[in-house]
Amino acid sequence: MPDYSRIHEMVSHRVCLEYDTGARIVGYLASCQPGSGPVQFVKLTSVELIDSSGRVVQKADDLTVCPNLVSAFRMDEGPRGRDRK
Repeated sequence: MPDYSRIHEMVSHRVCLEYDTGARIVGYLASCQPGSGPVQFVKLTSVELIDSSGRVVQKADDLTVCPNLVSAFRMDEGPRGRDRK
């Protein structure tokens, strides 16, 4: 299992989160949650979402993501209707 607590050492640095599809998220690591111990979420600033071909598909001022390995991916509830808000 990766040592997620070491992510704290990267605050203020430009980081790259790489995925098995070749997609990646690049940005400056602004903060970690929780503030100590194993990291569960990170806030990135000046963010670029880059596809597997190297194209920037989206830019954002900030983005909060989970940098941990995904252990499952499943549907939580049915599709959202057009009239639901």
